[in-house]
Amino acid sequence: MGAPAQAQNNTQPGEAEASARRRRGAVLAWGVAIAAFVVFWQFGKPLAAWAFKYPKAYAIPAQAWISSGMKWLLNEATFGLFTFLDLTRFTAAMIDIPYKLALSLLSTGFLQGQGSGAVQLLPPVSWIAVIAIVALLGWHAGGRRLALLVAGCFAFLAMFGQWDSAMVTLASILVAVPIGVVLGLLLGIVAYRWPALERAIIPLLDLMQTIPVFAYLVPILFLFGFGPTAAVVATLIYALPPMTRVTILALRQVPSEVIDLGNMVGCTPRQMTWRVMVPSAKDSLMVGVNQVIMLSLNMVIIASMIGAGGLGFDVLAALRRLDIGAGLEAGMAIVALAIALDRLSQAYAYRIAKPHHETAANKGFVARHPYTVGALAFVAVTMAIGLAVPAVQDYPDGLKVSTGPFFSDVVGWINVNFFDVLEGMKNALLLNVMVPAKRLLLDLPWFGVVVLLAFAGYRLGGWRLAATIGALSFLIAATRQWEKAMITVYLCGSSVVLAALIGIPIGVLVAERDRAWRVVQVIIDTLQTLPSFVYLMPAVMLFRVGDFTAMIAVVAYAVAPAIRYTVLGLKGVDPRLIEAGKAMGCTPWQLLSRIRLKLAFPEIMLGLNQTIMFALSMLVITALVGTRDLGQEVYIALTKADTGRGLVAGLAVAFIGIIADRLISAGARRVRQSLGLA
Repeated sequence: MGAPAQAQNNTQPGEAEASARRRRGAVLAWGVAIAAFVVFWQFGKPLAAWAFKYPKAYAIPAQAWISSGMKWLLNEATFGLFTFLDLTRFTAAMIDIPYKLALSLLSTGFLQGQGSGAVQLLPPVSWIAVIAIVALLGWHAGGRRLALLVAGCFAFLAMFGQWDSAMVTLASILVAVPIGVVLGLLLGIVAYRWPALERAIIPLLDLMQTIPVFAYLVPILFLFGFGPTAAVVATLIYALPPMTRVTILALRQVPSEVIDLGNMVGCTPRQMTWRVMVPSAKDSLMVGVNQVIMLSLNMVIIASMIGAGGLGFDVLAALRRLDIGAGLEAGMAIVALAIALDRLSQAYAYRIAKPHHETAANKGFVARHPYTVGALAFVAVTMAIGLAVPAVQDYPDGLKVSTGPFFSDVVGWINVNFFDVLEGMKNALLLNVMVPAKRLLLDLPWFGVVVLLAFAGYRLGGWRLAATIGALSFLIAATRQWEKAMITVYLCGSSVVLAALIGIPIGVLVAERDRAWRVVQVIIDTLQTLPSFVYLMPAVMLFRVGDFTAMIAVVAYAVAPAIRYTVLGLKGVDPRLIEAGKAMGCTPWQLLSRIRLKLAFPEIMLGLNQTIMFALSMLVITALVGTRDLGQEVYIALTKADTGRGLVAGLAVAFIGIIADRLISAGARRVRQSLGLA
């Protein structure tokens, strides 16, 4: 026993000494790099002016290239028998068919003729029948409690006068979600079968998820026209990547025994895919379906800018009027719709994954399909009664309620009584923190920042990450977006720091208090479901337009992941380690600071990563309140129909997001390894 013990004692000091040397080497490397950067920043401008402002003569004319490419697609691209524009307009016409059917069923009814001269041949499905149908879906998927929840959500839409707009939004979702699920599933299957294709599309999926939606609204308008169909296409581009990623991951997680069994019985590749692997992965695939639904709902306001209508248009119109009451009611209607669809999709995912007995085939149609028969009966009966009793067909106006005036009065009261306090807080933070940070970032040399970022990539992830980070940051400068990008980084950084200072302490406080966490979880779920435009209205009414207003709106939108990941990390700490700390006499503060937060730090970093992604997506929206960053460039490009300008600015935003994501993810991996968690 003596020799192994002695060997262990000799090994541990050696490992500790090597680890200490690595830490000292890393600190020295970072110190030298930062010192060199500071020296170059302070004294390098007279010697290398080009490193502080990218030379115009060497700029990459990406805007002109993209604009020329769009003109070529519109005017010259052809497949012989038809042009590329004909193809996109044909696609739009094909999407328009199911959309008009869904819209007729839920909102307008079946019409003969067009415009003001249209005659309604059949009314839409009544509000009572729609509530009954979703209640039956809830009962079938999850029982009585789910049925009551989804019925309550849809009743909320009717009571608060949001029914007509909600049905227009629901019609778009009923079209966009199936198309998005099918396309994402097919693309994921193809990428799984051909790894080279997967490696090729992963960067494209990253760009699709990080480029602001505003950036590709202009080409969508050119190619697909103005209207609900173009909005459905924009929604598909936004919602397709998660379904593709989930499909690839789900197929990889199919047990090897299942695949071996399929090979043993002689399955062809097509049979292996559709009869073995996809059914085995169906519970995971339903997670992707849920993501498509939620992302489609997140698009309803932006889609309303290109003709979608519905709840999104109501929120946008309220923002233009600064009517916080009307905007909040429409926003809460989107939340109610999101909750109902989210719970239904989750329940069906669980039902698919859970084994259940099939209905006997020898039973009659009614016995085999009671919920379908019940839904059809509700539709027929309410349609017949609605012809005589209008209240059955359309929710009575006299029973509608509104909280809009109340919330508008609350904001007005706050403005009257706390104007000086709010203005003082705004000026103190703006003048002492935000403006100096903005000037600092704008004064930095672009070349030095690119080199420093590449060095960070090398230290955290090696040469490949360094090359990726360096190339992306260089492209921001080479396309002459550096100044706008620095303003974006300043706004995003300020917002993320404030969101972290608010979110992480809240996560720490509620992580061990289950009741408090349930309350906070409901709040942050609501915050994440509310349309981003809703946050602008109270911010503008309380603080007027400007960078501070933008930061407040971004913090309100982006604080949720900081809370959620902090709680996730703290709850994931091994209880045995906490018990060991208590046994050693650690105080509660020592347990928190030296064990729980230290072990949860990788998850907290990932939460910070998500906070950055949320902040970047919100910054484009805040261009409406007077910011001067890349978001404003994207918005100006949308108003001027300048495809090149919008896509270049959108790509710069995406590059910032990808750089932050890669560096933080690599840092989280390094921390996990150092803590022995990897």
